[in-house]
Amino acid sequence: MRIGLLGLPMAGKKTLFRLLTGKEPKRDGSNGNVLGLARVRDIRFDRLVEIYKPRKTTPAHIEFSLLPGLNGEVSRKEEALRDLERVDVICLIIRAFHDDTVFHIGGEISPRQDILQLSEELALKDLLLIEKRLERLQKEKNRKTNGQEKLLEGELLTRMRLHLEAGHFLGDFSLTEAEEKIIRGYPFVTRKPTVVVLNTTETNPLAEDLMDALKKAFPEKPFHWIAVSAKIEEEVSQLDPRERLVFLEELGLGESALDRLTLLCYNALGLISFFTVGQDEVRTWTLRRGSRAPQASRVIHSDLERGFIRAEVMKYGDLIDLGNEQRVKEAGRYLQKGRDYVVEDGDIISFLFHV
Repeated sequence: MRIGLLGLPMAGKKTLFRLLTGKEPKRDGSNGNVLGLARVRDIRFDRLVEIYKPRKTTPAHIEFSLLPGLNGEVSRKEEALRDLERVDVICLIIRAFHDDTVFHIGGEISPRQDILQLSEELALKDLLLIEKRLERLQKEKNRKTNGQEKLLEGELLTRMRLHLEAGHFLGDFSLTEAEEKIIRGYPFVTRKPTVVVLNTTETNPLAEDLMDALKKAFPEKPFHWIAVSAKIEEEVSQLDPRERLVFLEELGLGESALDRLTLLCYNALGLISFFTVGQDEVRTWTLRRGSRAPQASRVIHSDLERGFIRAEVMKYGDLIDLGNEQRVKEAGRYLQKGRDYVVEDGDIISFLFHV
């Protein structure tokens, strides 16, 4: 999963990127895009490692992409919007903190205005893509090849254009299965899950009143919302892990920004985790919610899906309650599942296959 961090200058993008990845945001050469990996912290994975003591551990990772600010050069702006095509989730970093030593490019702190500006940039990118394609379809109108398909495509794109012009994102534009196929190759950015990350003050890190007001200001946008105080998170990151947890709980946060943002992005994308375990390796795999066992096996290797026989499943809770795999089997909780089994979050799976 790749998450794109987008925002106006001085919103705290670099600080947040450093906190999430542990990497200084240094750009290489002319490329304005900076990439960094962050481990997905999952207590279930850590417990499985304790139980199996494997030679190799492979937790899930998220790739963060720090994009150029949108108020710079035109070429950098175009680059940032183009790079959004390659991310799975878009995070709009919005400044909601006051600091006289850090100027705001708009002259005043206005989260609502910043969200509006960034939203319009995303919508405009998709509108331009639609307009360009409609112009081409118009030129090809008199050609006989695929006439009906192109007519349907043109009608669909026209409806999508009207949806965007009404202030909506394409993320809440209803599509039939046939229409999904028509636009499958289009890199629309407003169809991607979009998370508004409010970079808040130290004195009010959750910013609940501001969050509520902004949600009411953008009822037509399918946004996901989270408040993060980058300054607090930066201070907390210097603490001992045990002290860190206590400090976060005292602030009413409970978890770090990375943990909270990861969970939000997983939910926005409809993702779950399942595990494979053994003395050789304990590994986390990411899967679309609602996927069946053969689809889960394909995540590991295409041969497993092709030769799928069955899945042997343990529930994480059963393993923890009973203590080890043998006791799970003795209790009759080691489950044999076929092709129709829908994988659940936290499942521990072994696949049997023959090719």
